[in-house]
Amino acid sequence: MKMKIRKGDKVKIISGKDINKTGVVLSVLLDKNRVIVEGINIIKKHVKPGAVSKEGGIIKKEASIHVSNVMYFDDELGKAVRLGSKVVDGKKYRVNKVTGKVLEK
Repeated sequence: MKMKIRKGDKVKIISGKDINKTGVVLSVLLDKNRVIVEGINIIKKHVKPGAVSKEGGIIKKEASIHVSNVMYFDDELGKAVRLGSKVVDGKKYRVNKVTGKVLEK
């Protein structure tokens, strides 16, 4: 499935424990329809000492969140907006549904 959210996009969380928070997408997991957002859905992972890390302990890291729980955040409007697509000169671009502006990339 093709996602409208891409790496580097600023998104707003619309459901879950981190509702109404915003963050930047760090990575997109296409096969699972999930995204990892900076500072959102923080989990504690228990790590044993080993070759990777000399010290064990509890580390905090971002876990993935389903793409249906995030919306693209427009800084100019200051709110979350829906995205559509538009073909310009034979190329498909993402479009802000509220303003009609074509997003770069």
